[in-house]
Amino acid sequence: MGDQLKGRSAATNGNAQHLKDVENGRTTHGAKVLDTTPVSGPEGGNFWQRALWHGGSVYDAWLSASCAQVGQVILTMPTSYAQMGYKWGVFFQIFYASVGIFTCYLLARLYVEYRTRKEREGVDFSKHVIQYHEVLGSLVGNWAKRASLFFNIVTVGALSVVQIIACASNAYYLNPNHDKRTWTIVFGAVSTLVVFLPTIHNYRVWSLMGVLTTTYTAWFMFISALVHGQTKGATHAGPFNIVSFFTGTTNILFASGGHAITIEIMHAMWRPARFKYVYVFCCLYVLSITVPHSVTVYWAFGDVLLHKNNAFAVFAPSHARSTAIVFMIMHQAVAFGLFSMPLMLFWEKLLGLHYSHYLVRTACRVPVALLLWLLALAFPFFGPLNSMIGALFMSFSVFIVPCVAYIITFWTPKSRQNEAETPSKFRRLIGWWGIVAISSLIVVIVAALGSGLGSYASVENIIQQIHQFGLFDKCYQC
Repeated sequence: MGDQLKGRSAATNGNAQHLKDVENGRTTHGAKVLDTTPVSGPEGGNFWQRALWHGGSVYDAWLSASCAQVGQVILTMPTSYAQMGYKWGVFFQIFYASVGIFTCYLLARLYVEYRTRKEREGVDFSKHVIQYHEVLGSLVGNWAKRASLFFNIVTVGALSVVQIIACASNAYYLNPNHDKRTWTIVFGAVSTLVVFLPTIHNYRVWSLMGVLTTTYTAWFMFISALVHGQTKGATHAGPFNIVSFFTGTTNILFASGGHAITIEIMHAMWRPARFKYVYVFCCLYVLSITVPHSVTVYWAFGDVLLHKNNAFAVFAPSHARSTAIVFMIMHQAVAFGLFSMPLMLFWEKLLGLHYSHYLVRTACRVPVALLLWLLALAFPFFGPLNSMIGALFMSFSVFIVPCVAYIITFWTPKSRQNEAETPSKFRRLIGWWGIVAISSLIVVIVAALGSGLGSYASVENIIQQIHQFGLFDKCYQC
């Protein structure tokens, strides 16, 4: 018994030391020290190159996570409130943000567990970017790898397509002399330039720009709605039917699913184990800019938002509005790069080029960008597409799958005893069965509201849009 206790203590100390090494951006295997900074293309030697190109701090992670979490949904959120009403709108924003924090916590622990196990086996990640499906495939099994790969690839692909559509929609309000399809062609071409950014490790300046632009846009809408006041005769009838209501809820679910790229952001960090704390502050920031503007815009314009999926449509032209439009276009170009990155990394691995020269990897990504561009031209349905993505794919990839995977990974007492990361105060407070209960409840609720009723409502809505406007529509909702 004494030998067993000594062995268990040694294992625990080893896990603690390894976790400390992971947090410090390094791991040890024997006498060899492995650099865990992901491959990032051409390395910069001077101060400016290091300052602008290589971002692996917790602040960089917060910028990337916040940039991914909130973007063009700022423009569709007031419509969701019109579909659901004030109370349900605020409730579902807080509810899905809370669920997102919990599931991201589970994903972060799964990442640390996977990386610790692999590095103990001597795996070197200095030139390999860890991805979602690799983590689940190793910890749970091949079926989890295939399921997570399908749902997450479709999710991030659809999110990338939506960014191009949103760029075109915004540009039309800035210059209606060209239809939205023309603007989609223009911004689809511009978006392909993100193939030159090797990994999320290189997004420091772009993510900062993304956060500043969305912050300005949200507060522009909030202040402008207050200054405008409530439109005479404005009505606030929502919710008024099940399709409209659940289309709104799934759009909010969509807005809370930015952690589809959690694993890639964590791998870009020097201290990846700290990401679970980063994400809490990310969600608090998102709520602070989206709830005020959604409530005030709906209050000011009422049910007219049901027919305006892009909130820019209800504001009168002004210099401040034009600035917000330009800023959102800038943000969406950055978001396209963030969301398409997992696709491009997977494509590199599929072709066997992930360890190749920077220019080779850049060239092989071009077909991915072109495919996303074509899909944006085919399905220009801005708001309805958000809801369908949230219901059919995101509900699984970022909410249901992490809960199921975590329970399976740590189901046995032995697996929990040998867990790489020491249980946090939160874990110790609610206990293992508390985690199981919360995870199971999330699976049931999201499956019922998101995948079930949400899928019915969003698919019904987008079918109506296709019948009304058709595929490859020249100017959707002009």
